Amino acid sequence: MRLQGKTAIVTGAGSGFGAGIARKFAAEGARVMCADINLDAAQQVAREIGGIAQLVDVGQSDSVNDMAAAALEAFGALDILVNNAGITHLPGLMEDITEEDFDRVLNVNAKSVYLTARALVGHMKGRGTGAILNIASTAGVSPRPRLNWYNASKGWMITATKAMAVELAPFGVRVNALNPVAGETPLLKSFMGEDTPEIRAKFLATIPLGRFSTPEDMGNAACFLCSSEASMVTGVAMEVDGGRCI
Repeated sequence: MRLQGKTAIVTGAGSGFGAGIARKFAAEGARVMCADINLDAAQQVAREIGGIAQLVDVGQSDSVNDMAAAALEAFGALDILVNNAGITHLPGLMEDITEEDFDRVLNVNAKSVYLTARALVGHMKGRGTGAILNIASTAGVSPRPRLNWYNASKGWMITATKAMAVELAPFGVRVNALNPVAGETPLLKSFMGEDTPEIRAKFLATIPLGRFSTPEDMGNAACFLCSSEASMVTGVAMEVDGGRCI
């Protein structure tokens, strides 16, 4: 029960890594808001873990502000924020990615971190405590061809994490990131372009441990970084990648 008595928001909690993080947090004693653009999916996970569900578009300021207000009303205070919601564009040459796709990726993967910070950092600073976790990617460390602007958005998240950690450390707020390799999530097919046994085998050959990241892997790592066990850890981008970035 490492998160006993803690409260948390997990964005993108309706599926994939976000659902795994929400389940782990609840199992460790936290009260969790499952926030997602797919409200039905968020409600399903929330029912499963005894949490609450919230509709949110993390790229829109009004929606993020509503999420923050709902969490503070429900919980009274917020201890943990996990910026997990993320999307990608389909693989393609950098000059062929549409402006619409570029804007969508940067809104969800980058602007969301700014919007949630604007909505909730003041609250955490006022309490003198808090943990923020940004879900970045190995793509921000070791970029893959044809995912150029997705790579760039995740590199932005890693730099933002370090900048936030330095600024918020004097206020008792820690900020870290996780860099997963691709996992069995709704985004996997988009990363690979096509989901075939041959393409999966080629992808897995780049991961020394020979498997994809799982929601459970992410939940375990997230729980550590957001718990008091990591009270001296801030500004790190921890790879949960089976050795992909070595």
